[in-house]
Amino acid sequence: MGEDIVTRAGNVFGGDARIAHDPTAASTDSAAATPPALNGELSNGERSELIDALLNRRSVLPSGPYAQVASSVLAANSRAAEAELRAAMLRSEAREMNWLPSLGPSVSLNSLGAVVGGLIVEQTLFDGGANRAEREFARADVEVAAVALAQDTNDRVYQALDLYLTAQAAEARAAVHEGGMARMERFEYVMSERVRAGINDRADLQLVQQRLTQMRSDVLEDREEAAAARAELAAMSSTSLDGVRGIATLSNPAGVGQPLDVMKVEAQGTRGVAEARALQAGYTPNVTASGDVTNSDSFGLGIAIPNGFGFGRGADIAAIEALGQAAELAVAEQREDSAREVAALEGQIASLRRQQSNIDTIIAQANDNYTLFEQQLRGGQRTVPEVVGVFRTKLDAERDAVGIRYDLARMELKLARLYGTLVDGEDI
Repeated sequence: MGEDIVTRAGNVFGGDARIAHDPTAASTDSAAATPPALNGELSNGERSELIDALLNRRSVLPSGPYAQVASSVLAANSRAAEAELRAAMLRSEAREMNWLPSLGPSVSLNSLGAVVGGLIVEQTLFDGGANRAEREFARADVEVAAVALAQDTNDRVYQALDLYLTAQAAEARAAVHEGGMARMERFEYVMSERVRAGINDRADLQLVQQRLTQMRSDVLEDREEAAAARAELAAMSSTSLDGVRGIATLSNPAGVGQPLDVMKVEAQGTRGVAEARALQAGYTPNVTASGDVTNSDSFGLGIAIPNGFGFGRGADIAAIEALGQAAELAVAEQREDSAREVAALEGQIASLRRQQSNIDTIIAQANDNYTLFEQQLRGGQRTVPEVVGVFRTKLDAERDAVGIRYDLARMELKLARLYGTLVDGEDI
C-alpha cells in the first residue's frame, strides 16, 4: 500500500522543475551581508531538483531604478523566512541520524531500596520504513521552506516596487495638472474680466473657477499619495530612494519554469506522502534490540505494533491511502489556478499595451481639438467655458496615459512575482 502511494506521488512530482539560465537578463544586486540561504544539497548529500530550480532563476529586473529599489529593500529584510529554512535544514540533518542507536539513562529502585542507574542502548532493527519516511519528510520540509523563502523574498521586492510605482504615477499625474495650471489660471483671469465687462454672466466664471479648484485639489491629493508611498518605501529600505526615478519594460518571465505556488504545493505533496508512509509504518511490527551497557546480562528484543489493531484500523489505513490521492489533486488544482492567474495577467498586459497605443492617438486628437477651439475663441466663435472643457479633456487624456503606463508596469511585475523572477535565486 505504501508503495502505491509513493508510485503515484512519483508520477505527480516527477515533472522537470529546472529552468534555463537567461544570459541576457540582468541580475539584481544583493546588498545583504549574509550568505545565500538556499543550498541545493540536501542533508543526505543528494541534490534537490526543486531548490536547484530556485537557484537557477534569474531576475528579470534590468539594471536601473528597479534594481536599486530591490537591492535596498533586500538589504533591510528581516529574513524571518530564512530563519525558518535554516531550522528545517537543521531538523533534516538531525533526522538523517535516526537510524543510529539511541542512548539514554536508566534509573530504578531495587528490592533493597537502593537506586540503580545505568545507560540503555536501543537499536531499531525493523520499523516498516518509519525512520526512512521521517528522513524523507524532513528533506521535503526543507524544500517547502525553500519555496516559502523564495516567495517571501519576491513578495517583498514586489511590495517595494509597487510602492515605488504608486509614488511615480502620482507624481506624474500631478505634473500633468501642474503643467496646465497656468493656462487654467489665464482662463480664469480672462473670464473674470469678461464678467466685469458684462460680456459673460457670473455662472460661466464660477464654472471655470470650479474646474480650476478641482485641478488644485487633484494635485494636492496626488502629492499626498506620492509622499505616503515614498514614506512607506523608505521604512522598508536600507538606503534613501528619493532620487530614484523612471520605469522599465520587463522581459516575459513565463518561460523560466513553474510558478512558485505550484512548486510549493508539489513540495507539500511530497512531504504529505512521506508523512503517510510514516503513518503506515505504525501499523506494521517494529523490532528493536536494547541492552544496559552497565550490565552485560541485560539484553533483549522488543516487538511492537505502535498503532495496534484497533477497530478503526481499516478506516485509518484508507485515510492514509487517500493522502496520496489528495496530494495529486492538490497539485493539479494549483496548476489550474496558477495557469488561470497567468492567463489573466497576460490578458491584462496585452489590453494595457493596446490601450497605450490608442491613448497616443486620443491625446493627439485632443491637442488638435484644443488648438482649433482656441483659434475659434479668438475669432469669437467659441466661448471660454467651451475651450476650458476641451482643455480639461486634453489633460484627462494625458492623465489616463500616465495611469495606463504605470498599470502596465505593475502588471509586468505581478507576473514576474508569480514566477519568482524578481530576485536572482543565488541572492535569496
